[in-house]
Amino acid sequence: MPALTKNQKKAQGQIEASKAYRLNEASELVKKVTFTKFDASVDVNIRLGVDPRKANQMVRGIVTLPHGTGKVARVLVLCNPDKEAEAKAAGADFVGLDEYITKIEGGWTDVDVIITQPGIMAKVGRLGRVLGPRGVMPNPKTGTVTDDVAKAVTEVKGGKIDFKVDKFGIVHAGIGRVSFSPKQLEVNAVELLQTIVRLKPSAAKGTYIKSIYLSSTMSPGICIEPKSIPGI
Repeated sequence: MPALTKNQKKAQGQIEASKAYRLNEASELVKKVTFTKFDASVDVNIRLGVDPRKANQMVRGIVTLPHGTGKVARVLVLCNPDKEAEAKAAGADFVGLDEYITKIEGGWTDVDVIITQPGIMAKVGRLGRVLGPRGVMPNPKTGTVTDDVAKAVTEVKGGKIDFKVDKFGIVHAGIGRVSFSPKQLEVNAVELLQTIVRLKPSAAKGTYIKSIYLSSTMSPGICIEPKSIPGI
């Protein structure tokens, strides 16, 4: 195991390993233990009491973070010509159809979100082997397969994110940047966590929220006390 850097030691020295912090405390602490020269992402990892191998315990959803993510999402809209103007007006970075399908087939995936129309999914479906592993395959459940492409673009640009429990039962999501105020991080985290609680599968038994950790790109994880979060 590589030796800890001076900053990593400094960060770990400020976090009590056995303590579960209140969310507002953790939101302040994550800023203090981040020493990157760039505006690092702040992420939350939530371990759920579900078995994601069972279809009736899958947790997946969308949430609009009140303060956005701090990242400007690059959006590609694959649409018919009659929708191109409204997609561009809404702020889409790339708009088109066949030329972008050809680019993607060649391995191009330099986008964060892809939005398309239901009638085009037959064409887009064959891109699954490229888009699936990157997590950018359009899906009706995340609002990225719709005829109202302008609304979908506006929502994504405004801080809408989608999340999905992984095979280990953990939801990973970015909720902001270290340049955010502690209150902004706290409000975004609460919005995400309350959404996840509302999506609790009826088949899930026992403790649903097993653990919550807050961290930045290069910081150690900070354990959060679930009871410190309203609605959980």
